[in-house]
Amino acid sequence: MRQAIGQVTEDQNRALDMTMVSTRRHSDLCSLHQEGAREADRYKWIESEKRGHDVGWHAVNDWYRKHWLRYCREKRIEHVMGQRRWEEFSDNPSSYVLELIQSNDLLFERVLDRLICDWENLDIIAWGVTWGICTKRIISILEELDINSARFDPPCSG
Repeated sequence: MRQAIGQVTEDQNRALDMTMVSTRRHSDLCSLHQEGAREADRYKWIESEKRGHDVGWHAVNDWYRKHWLRYCREKRIEHVMGQRRWEEFSDNPSSYVLELIQSNDLLFERVLDRLICDWENLDIIAWGVTWGICTKRIISILEELDINSARFDPPCSG
């Protein structure tokens, strides 16, 4: 099938994405705490609208209690994938992870899917053992993603 003039192929798109990752400036860093506070404020507004009055700091604390850890985990995945950089994570996307993304590595995608669904590292390793998948490779992917580095205490004490 021929490509229309001016149409970008999937490979070109992927190469562009990889270039964008490597050319981001330090100033493009986002803050988990600042963005998290905005999310908590949005949650507070929605909860206040539902109840017909300002529910105040109770809703903010509720958001941090219910959503903070998952929020941080999602942002870690964004960071490691090179989609968005977060200042709380000191590392950059590794060449290994970028290579796995670019090659559409199926095992990498399956591990990532499970992390997105809140599986813990041990759950993923057990899944690999059950299905006869090379645990050495699973562990190397998990080490690169380092999802446990996203376990930050929430900034408010509730």
